Amino acid sequence: MRSSKSNSDAKLITLFLDMLAAEQGAGDNTLDAYRRDLTDFSEFLGQAGQNFTRAATDVLRDYLADLDTRGFKSSSVARRLSAMRHLFRFLLNERIRSDDPAAILSGPKRGRGLPKVLSISDVDRMLTRAKELTAAENASPQQRLRAMRLYCLLEVLYATGLRVSELVALPLSAARRDARMIMVRGKGNKERLVPLNEASRQAMADYLAAMEALRPEKKKNAAASKWLFPSFGESGHLTRQHFARDLKELAAAAGLAPRLVSPHVLRHAFASHLLHNGADLRIVQTLLGHTDISTTQIYTHVVEERLKSLVRDLHPLAEKS
Repeated sequence: MRSSKSNSDAKLITLFLDMLAAEQGAGDNTLDAYRRDLTDFSEFLGQAGQNFTRAATDVLRDYLADLDTRGFKSSSVARRLSAMRHLFRFLLNERIRSDDPAAILSGPKRGRGLPKVLSISDVDRMLTRAKELTAAENASPQQRLRAMRLYCLLEVLYATGLRVSELVALPLSAARRDARMIMVRGKGNKERLVPLNEASRQAMADYLAAMEALRPEKKKNAAASKWLFPSFGESGHLTRQHFARDLKELAAAAGLAPRLVSPHVLRHAFASHLLHNGADLRIVQTLLGHTDISTTQIYTHVVEERLKSLVRDLHPLAEKS
């Protein structure tokens, strides 16, 4: 059984998360990440006979060192430190503590790495392979439907740059044949309009037609799921993890390294390919749902690095420099 100290920490985590949701509009994914990080921190404190209300700066440093010992990346350690800082600032503001032991802590030094980006030809290879799988002659109707779902997911993701959590939770209404735009609910429950291209609209129409054709006759008149990508899981729609696994299998089938492909990498590809073809940075910011344009500016560096590599590899005088 967990100690009363740990139970006290659990209550404080709940209060803290309630504040994030109510005052800052934090989404479910953000809240889950904070809960995991702070629960791990609480368990470490419990082993040291400490809790959130008593822990001193030295114990916090010990926790960060323990994360390093456990092999956590610097980015993960920095995220845990950020969670601790937010928590203790909350405890200070709520007068649960009279001090902030995390205020003087410094995080691991880390450069901001450039996001992994697939080339246009890589994305084309994946789209081509996904399309081929929808027409496989030896596939059962269920297998063909799964292939059409994956092709639809891929087309929509590359056409819109949605976050994977936004993509899998699209409502059925997003697939209206006459829709030129879809309303997306993003981080902090903020809504934005995202345009669709013809390929993504057609992929959704074909997928829905195949899904309807497989519905049992006795359910034809029953209400359809409210989700575009329904499942039998707790959420009612396809999970991010399931889509990520399918995407890696598709990457392997298309001759790409699965470790280099993920839903987020395709979101990066959407943004960098737009900028590479002359899109305005502010427009890309709006499409991605970034609050701060500095988040979007990382993609300009991707484009710059690609141009540099082209000059280095293709310029006739490059070897003489």
